[in-house]
Amino acid sequence: MTTAPEIREPRSTSVTGRIAPQYKRSGGPKGQFEMLAWLFMRLSGIVLVVLIFGHLFVNLMVGQGVHGIDFGFVAGKWASPFWQVWDLAMLWLAMLHGSNGVRTIINDYAERDSVRFWLKAVLFAASAIIVILGTLVIFTFDPCPVVNGVRTVADYCPAS
Repeated sequence: MTTAPEIREPRSTSVTGRIAPQYKRSGGPKGQFEMLAWLFMRLSGIVLVVLIFGHLFVNLMVGQGVHGIDFGFVAGKWASPFWQVWDLAMLWLAMLHGSNGVRTIINDYAERDSVRFWLKAVLFAASAIIVILGTLVIFTFDPCPVVNGVRTVADYCPAS
């Protein structure tokens, strides 16, 4: 007759069934940061759903739909400060939300401290570059550029 294999206790509990001291949550600064990061993920997810569905509705349902999206459509949208702020909020929240999620995955799966450090450094650098470049594009976009010293005039550009 064979005996069933013994099931070991989880690492986080001691023999008495209580949580081992090294696994207890602390109310220190790191615990507070992780709680705020967790809360940010939930709240930013809700706001992102509203922003993204609003973006999709305006781009795909209003006017000519997907067939009307071209350079002029984007130029017309970004001529309004409302749509600049809308797209900026969507960019910033999406990048922060995604970066926070990837940061959590790195913390969970990168075992060595040096690997964890460099992965997060690359993540934060890439996120910062994308946010900075995206913000610059949104606020410095000029639909009527000067080409070879001549200001191009299209139907959506004011007469110069």
